Amino acid sequence: MITRLSHLFLRTLRDDPADAEVPSHKLLVRAGYVRRIAPGVYSWLPLGLRTLRKVEDVVRAEMNAIGAQEISLPALLPREPYESTNRWTEYGDALFRLKDRKGQDYLLGPTHEELFALTVKGEYNSYKDLPVTLYQIQTKYRDEGRPRAGILRGREFVMKDSYSFDLDEDGLKKSYNAHREAYQKIFDRLGVKYVIVAATSGAMGGSASEEFLADSPVGEDTYVICRESGYAANVEAVVTAAPPEIPIEGQADAVAHDTPNTPTIATLVEWANGAGVLGREVTAADTLKNVMVKLRHPDGKTEILGVGIPGDREVDDKRLGASVEPAEVELLDEADFKANPFLVKGYIGPKALQANGIRYLVDPRVVTGSAWITGADEPGKHYVGLVAGRDFTPDGTIEAAEVRDGDPSPDGRGVLEAARGIEIGHIFQLGQKYTDAFEVDVLGENGKPVRLTMGSYGVGVSRMVAVLAEQMHDEKGLRWPREVAPFDVHVVIANKDEGARAGAEQVAAELDAMGLEVLLDDRTASPGVKFKDAELLGMPYVVVVGRGWADGKIELRDRFAGTAEELPAETAVADVVAKIRG
Repeated sequence: MITRLSHLFLRTLRDDPADAEVPSHKLLVRAGYVRRIAPGVYSWLPLGLRTLRKVEDVVRAEMNAIGAQEISLPALLPREPYESTNRWTEYGDALFRLKDRKGQDYLLGPTHEELFALTVKGEYNSYKDLPVTLYQIQTKYRDEGRPRAGILRGREFVMKDSYSFDLDEDGLKKSYNAHREAYQKIFDRLGVKYVIVAATSGAMGGSASEEFLADSPVGEDTYVICRESGYAANVEAVVTAAPPEIPIEGQADAVAHDTPNTPTIATLVEWANGAGVLGREVTAADTLKNVMVKLRHPDGKTEILGVGIPGDREVDDKRLGASVEPAEVELLDEADFKANPFLVKGYIGPKALQANGIRYLVDPRVVTGSAWITGADEPGKHYVGLVAGRDFTPDGTIEAAEVRDGDPSPDGRGVLEAARGIEIGHIFQLGQKYTDAFEVDVLGENGKPVRLTMGSYGVGVSRMVAVLAEQMHDEKGLRWPREVAPFDVHVVIANKDEGARAGAEQVAAELDAMGLEVLLDDRTASPGVKFKDAELLGMPYVVVVGRGWADGKIELRDRFAGTAEELPAETAVADVVAKIRG
């Protein structure tokens, strides 16, 4: 069936929406694919919905190909299962919570590990039923604190989430690898430029975890890559290569110096060089910065934590947050400092922290035997030569310092380079976190109970529409790959004479008969308006039937390649079909 633009529920806009920050947001709104309803909440109009459904079809095909079975669970969920796994609390403010008329707590599902585990528990009881992988393509809800960038980061979004259930770790690895390969096929079919990076598991729990990130300068995820070795990781998952330990024997005793007016690393370095305390130039890397934070644990308890990092580094909030999950991180306020007078702003050191029972974690570069210039816990005083493992003993290490271009790769085969990306997929080896919570057991071959092990795998389906728009637009508008374009070909009547109109109708009918999805611009608008809309809407091929029709010619524009060519009218349909189908 031919879709006529004169009847299509569509209104294109010439100006960018006022709240749009990124190209995909601007173009999807201007081209009439989506419309904003509230912050982070969008309606899908006919063109947008066609594209969304085609992305779903690609995802569904590759999931079915690995033997996964589609089901549909509710998005409105009871509180109890999420209480069992502590995620009612761990999700924090990101969870949409509500009560029914009887006062019972519910939530809008952000992800469905709990419900899938309970579903399998209710249906299966024998090892003969396993392995099984179930999935759904469903609307999810997360109360983003700062919804932005249109459908790239919304409060309501469509996600494919799948869950594997296996009898043992070997089975889990097979399921995990099957999903990994399926995701590569999905993204390759869609033509996305992406990278697979090591990641942290966060509130999901589990062990192995990888993210699929689409290359994009507007991405909110920073990752690092080593061009020499191919190593790639989300910054939260980068493991710092620790230098060798240094012998303590023979090192000079630490000395406390008067260092007036040195509350910052810069002023401390200036003093140290003026005083010549090391007999060489002192840099910020010689200092130990001690950052104080407050952790709020899921059980409601709070804890003050000291984090020691080399002074030439800043704390990366994402890395720190990932290292202390599921606790939430806050900075200390004035009341905290008042209640703990041993915390002297600008002069905090390891000694007072440990003397007062404050847990103290350090960057992996702070190895045994390393000597530091750091706070002496009195106003205007710093230690020079405070040695780790002799003068203070950290309670452990923490990955909290920023990762920078040129840092050594954790695999030891080159240096790291920072890049930005948009998360489009995430896969987890969950293990037994959720099956333990709900005692999901089956009878094993020996007649004894076997606790199932799970994997969890997500693809951002609605986000993928925005990602494709980000990667494949140009200055004129959208440029969809055929796999997800709303229509295969856009036929434009570019002349008002009846011959051209009849010719366009004929071409559209023949293309339709060949099984192509056809959008026909039969409006009475000017050719200029029609061409601008065709470029904005982004179908992969545009057939122009205009004044050349009288001479037996039509024009074929390839939106992706940016080329145009004349074709003989008598062979035009066959030529267009051949190009589209390759």
